[in-house]
Amino acid sequence: MSYLQKPSYYTISLIAVLLLPFTILCATFLLPFSAFLRNPPPPLVATTIIPSPTDCRHAAADVITPSPPQDQISILVGVHTMAKKHSRRHLIRMAYALQNQTAAARVDVRFVLCARPMPPEHRAFVALEARAHGDVLVIDCDEGADRGKTYDYFASLPAMLGGAGDGRRPYDYVMKVDDDTYLRLDALAETLSGAPREDVYYGAGLPFLDRRSPPFMLGMGYVLSWDLVEWIAGSDMVKAHAIGPEDVTTGTWLNMGNKAKNRVNIFPRMYDFKGVKAEDFLEDTVGVHQLKQDLRWAQTLEHFNVTWLDPSSKTTNFLS
Repeated sequence: MSYLQKPSYYTISLIAVLLLPFTILCATFLLPFSAFLRNPPPPLVATTIIPSPTDCRHAAADVITPSPPQDQISILVGVHTMAKKHSRRHLIRMAYALQNQTAAARVDVRFVLCARPMPPEHRAFVALEARAHGDVLVIDCDEGADRGKTYDYFASLPAMLGGAGDGRRPYDYVMKVDDDTYLRLDALAETLSGAPREDVYYGAGLPFLDRRSPPFMLGMGYVLSWDLVEWIAGSDMVKAHAIGPEDVTTGTWLNMGNKAKNRVNIFPRMYDFKGVKAEDFLEDTVGVHQLKQDLRWAQTLEHFNVTWLDPSSKTTNFLS
Protein backbone atom coordinates (compact mmCIF):
# COMPACT_ATOMS: atom_id res chain seq x y z
CA MET A 1 0.00 0.00 0.00
CA SER A 2 1.27 3.43 -0.89
CA TYR A 3 1.65 6.00 1.86
CA LEU A 4 0.21 8.60 -0.50
CA GLN A 5 -3.19 7.04 -0.74
CA LYS A 6 -6.15 8.42 1.27
CA PRO A 7 -6.13 7.23 4.92
CA SER A 8 -8.92 5.04 6.11
CA TYR A 9 -11.52 5.97 8.76
CA TYR A 10 -9.79 3.66 11.24
CA THR A 11 -6.49 5.48 10.79
CA ILE A 12 -8.11 8.87 11.42
CA SER A 13 -9.78 7.62 14.59
CA LEU A 14 -6.50 6.22 15.90
CA ILE A 15 -4.70 9.49 15.33
CA ALA A 16 -7.47 11.41 17.10
CA VAL A 17 -7.23 9.12 20.14
CA LEU A 18 -3.47 9.50 20.30
CA LEU A 19 -3.63 13.30 20.10
CA LEU A 20 -6.34 13.68 22.75
CA PRO A 21 -3.96 13.75 25.80
CA PHE A 22 -1.76 16.30 24.11
CA THR A 23 -4.80 18.48 23.35
CA ILE A 24 -5.88 18.32 27.02
CA LEU A 25 -2.34 19.24 28.12
CA CYS A 26 -2.35 22.31 25.87
CA ALA A 27 -5.72 23.43 27.14
CA THR A 28 -4.64 23.01 30.76
CA PHE A 29 -1.18 24.54 30.79
CA LEU A 30 -0.12 26.18 27.55
CA LEU A 31 -3.12 28.44 27.05
CA PRO A 32 -2.96 29.93 30.60
CA PHE A 33 0.79 30.31 30.20
CA SER A 34 0.31 32.30 26.98
CA ALA A 35 -2.19 34.50 28.79
CA PHE A 36 0.36 34.95 31.58
CA LEU A 37 2.94 36.11 29.05
CA ARG A 38 0.49 38.61 27.56
CA ASN A 39 -0.66 39.98 30.96
CA PRO A 40 1.85 39.09 33.67
CA PRO A 41 0.75 39.79 37.30
CA PRO A 42 2.53 42.51 39.30
CA PRO A 43 5.85 41.36 40.77
CA LEU A 44 5.87 40.01 44.32
CA VAL A 45 7.46 42.33 46.91
CA ALA A 46 9.56 40.71 49.63
CA THR A 47 8.43 41.85 53.07
CA THR A 48 10.89 42.07 55.97
CA ILE A 49 9.45 42.28 59.46
CA ILE A 50 11.72 44.46 61.58
CA PRO A 51 11.24 43.71 65.28
CA SER A 52 10.81 46.55 67.69
CA PRO A 53 13.68 47.27 70.10
CA THR A 54 11.82 45.51 72.89
CA ASP A 55 11.82 42.31 70.85
CA CYS A 56 15.58 42.29 70.32
CA ARG A 57 16.58 40.46 73.45
CA HIS A 58 20.16 39.98 72.34
CA ALA A 59 20.74 43.46 70.96
CA ALA A 60 23.18 45.64 72.84
CA ALA A 61 21.37 48.02 75.16
CA ASP A 62 21.90 51.70 74.46
CA VAL A 63 24.33 53.26 76.88
CA ILE A 64 22.18 56.40 77.04
CA THR A 65 19.16 55.55 79.14
CA PRO A 66 16.09 57.76 79.63
CA SER A 67 16.73 60.79 81.76
CA PRO A 68 15.62 60.41 85.38
CA PRO A 69 13.06 62.67 87.03
CA GLN A 70 14.41 65.99 88.24
CA ASP A 71 14.45 64.88 91.89
CA GLN A 72 16.29 61.63 91.13
CA ILE A 73 20.07 61.52 90.90
CA SER A 74 21.79 59.49 88.20
CA ILE A 75 25.17 57.80 88.55
CA LEU A 76 27.30 56.10 85.92
CA VAL A 77 29.61 53.53 87.53
CA GLY A 78 32.49 52.64 85.21
CA VAL A 79 34.16 49.42 86.33
CA HIS A 80 37.70 49.49 84.94
CA THR A 81 38.68 46.02 83.86
CA MET A 82 40.56 44.15 81.13
CA ALA A 83 39.19 42.33 78.10
CA LYS A 84 40.46 38.94 79.26
CA LYS A 85 38.57 39.06 82.58
CA HIS A 86 35.33 37.55 81.28
CA SER A 87 34.55 35.53 84.40
CA ARG A 88 35.20 38.49 86.72
CA ARG A 89 32.77 40.65 84.77
CA HIS A 90 30.15 37.91 84.96
CA LEU A 91 30.58 37.75 88.74
CA ILE A 92 30.36 41.53 89.16
CA ARG A 93 27.39 41.71 86.82
CA MET A 94 25.44 39.24 88.98
CA ALA A 95 26.52 40.88 92.24
CA TYR A 96 25.14 44.25 91.17
CA ALA A 97 22.04 42.88 89.46
CA LEU A 98 20.88 41.35 92.75
CA GLN A 99 21.06 44.62 94.66
CA ASN A 100 17.88 46.55 95.29
CA GLN A 101 18.38 50.11 94.14
CA THR A 102 16.62 52.99 95.79
CA ALA A 103 13.98 54.88 93.83
CA ALA A 104 15.85 58.10 94.64
CA ALA A 105 18.69 57.22 92.29
CA ARG A 106 19.42 55.51 88.99
CA VAL A 107 22.74 53.70 88.98
CA ASP A 108 24.04 52.29 85.69
CA VAL A 109 27.01 49.93 85.89
CA ARG A 110 29.24 49.70 82.80
CA PHE A 111 32.51 47.84 82.17
CA VAL A 112 35.30 50.01 80.76
CA LEU A 113 37.89 48.31 78.53
CA CYS A 114 40.69 49.60 76.33
CA ALA A 115 40.74 48.72 72.65
CA ARG A 116 44.52 48.19 72.73
CA PRO A 117 45.70 45.52 72.99
CA MET A 118 42.74 43.20 72.43
CA PRO A 119 43.53 39.79 70.85
CA PRO A 120 40.97 38.42 68.37
CA GLU A 121 39.49 35.88 70.78
CA HIS A 122 38.88 38.49 73.48
CA ARG A 123 37.47 40.90 70.90
CA ALA A 124 34.93 38.26 69.89
CA PHE A 125 33.96 37.44 73.48
CA VAL A 126 33.67 41.12 74.42
CA ALA A 127 31.42 41.64 71.41
CA LEU A 128 29.18 38.81 72.64
CA GLU A 129 28.96 40.45 76.07
CA ALA A 130 28.15 43.81 74.53
CA ARG A 131 25.32 42.30 72.47
CA ALA A 132 23.96 40.19 75.31
CA HIS A 133 24.17 42.70 78.15
CA GLY A 134 24.74 46.15 76.63
CA ASP A 135 27.02 47.16 79.50
CA VAL A 136 30.45 47.38 77.85
CA LEU A 137 32.29 50.60 77.00
CA VAL A 138 35.33 50.08 74.76
CA ILE A 139 37.58 53.14 74.87
CA ASP A 140 40.31 54.03 72.37
CA CYS A 141 43.17 53.72 74.85
CA ASP A 142 46.11 51.58 75.93
CA GLU A 143 45.31 49.11 78.71
CA GLY A 144 46.99 49.98 81.99
CA ALA A 145 46.01 52.08 84.99
CA ASP A 146 49.07 54.35 84.65
CA ARG A 147 48.94 54.77 80.86
CA GLY A 148 46.18 57.33 80.74
CA LYS A 149 43.16 55.00 80.77
CA THR A 150 41.36 57.02 83.42
CA TYR A 151 41.88 60.23 81.46
CA ASP A 152 40.63 58.56 78.27
CA TYR A 153 37.59 57.25 80.16
CA PHE A 154 36.50 60.62 81.48
CA ALA A 155 37.51 62.52 78.34
CA SER A 156 35.58 60.16 76.04
CA LEU A 157 32.28 60.20 77.89
CA PRO A 158 30.83 63.55 76.73
CA ALA A 159 31.24 62.54 73.06
CA MET A 160 30.03 58.98 73.70
CA LEU A 161 27.00 59.87 75.79
CA GLY A 162 26.14 63.33 74.61
CA GLY A 163 23.26 65.04 76.33
CA ALA A 164 19.64 64.16 76.94
CA GLY A 165 18.58 66.25 73.92
CA ASP A 166 16.94 68.97 75.98
CA GLY A 167 20.00 70.51 77.60
CA ARG A 168 20.10 68.08 80.50
CA ARG A 169 23.19 66.06 81.31
CA PRO A 170 23.14 62.28 80.79
CA TYR A 171 24.33 61.69 84.38
CA ASP A 172 24.75 63.79 87.49
CA TYR A 173 27.82 61.84 88.60
CA VAL A 174 30.41 59.57 86.97
CA MET A 175 32.36 57.02 88.99
CA LYS A 176 35.59 55.23 88.24
CA VAL A 177 35.96 52.01 90.22
CA ASP A 178 38.33 49.04 90.12
CA ASP A 179 37.15 45.54 89.25
CA ASP A 180 38.39 44.33 92.65
CA THR A 181 36.03 46.69 94.49
CA TYR A 182 32.53 45.70 95.58
CA LEU A 183 30.10 48.60 95.88
CA ARG A 184 26.86 48.72 97.82
CA LEU A 185 24.89 50.77 95.34
CA ASP A 186 22.19 51.92 97.76
CA ALA A 187 24.85 53.26 100.15
CA LEU A 188 26.64 54.97 97.26
CA ALA A 189 23.42 56.67 96.20
CA GLU A 190 22.60 57.62 99.79
CA THR A 191 25.93 59.38 100.33
CA LEU A 192 25.53 61.31 97.07
CA SER A 193 21.88 62.23 97.54
CA GLY A 194 22.71 65.15 99.79
CA ALA A 195 25.80 66.29 97.89
CA PRO A 196 25.91 69.22 95.45
CA ARG A 197 25.60 68.33 91.77
CA GLU A 198 28.31 70.68 90.59
CA ASP A 199 32.08 70.69 91.15
CA VAL A 200 31.98 67.47 93.23
CA TYR A 201 34.92 65.14 93.92
CA TYR A 202 33.89 62.13 96.05
CA GLY A 203 35.75 59.14 97.47
CA ALA A 204 38.05 57.93 100.21
CA GLY A 205 40.50 60.83 100.47
CA LEU A 206 44.18 60.55 101.19
CA PRO A 207 45.50 61.59 103.63
CA PHE A 208 42.53 60.28 105.53
CA LEU A 209 42.69 62.97 108.23
CA ASP A 210 42.22 65.74 105.67
CA ARG A 211 38.43 65.64 105.78
CA ARG A 212 37.67 68.93 104.07
CA SER A 213 40.00 68.97 101.08
CA PRO A 214 42.04 65.80 100.53
CA PRO A 215 44.48 66.31 97.62
CA PHE A 216 43.24 63.12 95.91
CA MET A 217 40.81 60.23 96.31
CA LEU A 218 42.07 56.65 96.34
CA GLY A 219 41.76 54.75 93.07
CA MET A 220 39.61 51.98 94.55
CA GLY A 221 36.68 54.18 93.54
CA TYR A 222 35.89 57.88 93.21
CA VAL A 223 33.18 60.09 91.71
CA LEU A 224 33.18 63.30 89.69
CA SER A 225 30.17 65.46 88.92
CA TRP A 226 29.31 65.71 85.23
CA ASP A 227 30.58 69.29 84.87
CA LEU A 228 34.07 68.11 85.91
CA VAL A 229 33.92 65.30 83.35
CA GLU A 230 33.17 67.86 80.66
CA TRP A 231 36.00 70.07 81.92
CA ILE A 232 38.47 67.16 81.73
CA ALA A 233 37.37 66.41 78.17
CA GLY A 234 38.09 69.97 77.04
CA SER A 235 41.20 70.80 79.06
CA ASP A 236 44.61 70.86 77.35
CA MET A 237 46.28 71.03 80.75
CA VAL A 238 44.65 67.78 81.84
CA LYS A 239 45.55 66.08 78.56
CA ALA A 240 49.19 67.07 79.05
CA HIS A 241 49.22 65.38 82.48
CA ALA A 242 47.27 62.26 81.57
CA ILE A 243 50.03 59.73 82.27
CA GLY A 244 50.89 58.56 85.78
CA PRO A 245 49.31 56.92 88.85
CA GLU A 246 45.67 57.47 87.93
CA ASP A 247 44.25 58.45 91.32
CA VAL A 248 47.09 60.90 92.06
CA THR A 249 46.90 62.44 88.57
CA THR A 250 43.13 62.93 88.85
CA GLY A 251 43.64 64.87 92.08
CA THR A 252 46.46 66.82 90.44
CA TRP A 253 44.22 67.91 87.53
CA LEU A 254 41.57 69.21 89.88
CA ASN A 255 44.07 70.95 92.15
CA MET A 256 45.89 72.61 89.24
CA GLY A 257 42.62 73.69 87.68
CA ASN A 258 41.29 75.05 90.98
CA LYS A 259 38.35 72.68 90.60
CA ALA A 260 36.34 70.38 92.89
CA LYS A 261 35.43 72.87 95.55
CA ASN A 262 32.98 70.28 96.92
CA ARG A 263 35.07 67.35 98.14
CA VAL A 264 33.16 64.52 99.81
CA ASN A 265 35.51 62.31 101.81
CA ILE A 266 33.65 59.16 102.86
CA PHE A 267 36.59 57.46 104.59
CA PRO A 268 36.37 54.97 106.29
CA ARG A 269 33.25 53.75 104.48
CA MET A 270 35.41 52.59 101.56
CA TYR A 271 38.26 50.39 102.70
CA ASP A 272 40.53 47.45 101.86
CA PHE A 273 39.44 43.90 102.64
CA LYS A 274 40.55 43.03 106.18
CA GLY A 275 39.21 39.55 106.84
CA VAL A 276 36.11 37.38 107.13
CA LYS A 277 35.03 38.26 110.68
CA ALA A 278 31.93 40.36 111.13
CA GLU A 279 33.97 43.15 112.71
CA ASP A 280 36.11 43.34 109.57
CA PHE A 281 33.18 44.89 107.69
CA LEU A 282 31.51 48.19 108.55
CA GLU A 283 27.74 48.31 108.82
CA ASP A 284 27.59 51.45 106.67
CA THR A 285 30.05 50.18 104.07
CA VAL A 286 30.01 51.84 100.66
CA GLY A 287 32.80 49.79 99.07
CA VAL A 288 35.28 47.00 99.85
CA HIS A 289 38.55 46.97 97.93
CA GLN A 290 41.31 44.41 97.28
CA LEU A 291 38.96 41.58 96.24
CA LYS A 292 41.49 40.20 93.79
CA GLN A 293 40.66 36.55 94.52
CA ASP A 294 37.28 34.96 93.96
CA LEU A 295 37.34 33.66 97.55
CA ARG A 296 37.43 37.21 98.88
CA TRP A 297 34.51 38.11 96.63
CA ALA A 298 32.59 35.12 97.98
CA GLN A 299 33.34 36.04 101.59
CA THR A 300 32.32 39.67 101.08
CA LEU A 301 29.10 38.77 99.24
CA GLU A 302 28.20 36.29 101.98
CA HIS A 303 28.70 38.89 104.68
CA PHE A 304 26.31 41.30 102.96
CA ASN A 305 23.75 38.50 102.37
CA VAL A 306 23.99 38.72 98.60
CA THR A 307 24.25 34.92 98.36
CA TRP A 308 21.28 34.25 100.64
CA LEU A 309 18.89 31.58 99.36
CA ASP A 310 15.33 30.78 100.38
CA PRO A 311 15.49 27.91 102.92
CA SER A 312 12.59 26.20 101.12
CA SER A 313 14.53 26.12 97.86
CA LYS A 314 15.68 22.76 96.57
CA THR A 315 18.88 24.49 95.50
CA THR A 316 19.43 25.55 99.11
CA ASN A 317 19.02 22.00 100.32
CA PHE A 318 21.44 20.77 97.70
CA LEU A 319 24.09 23.40 98.54
CA SER A 320 23.78 22.69 102.26
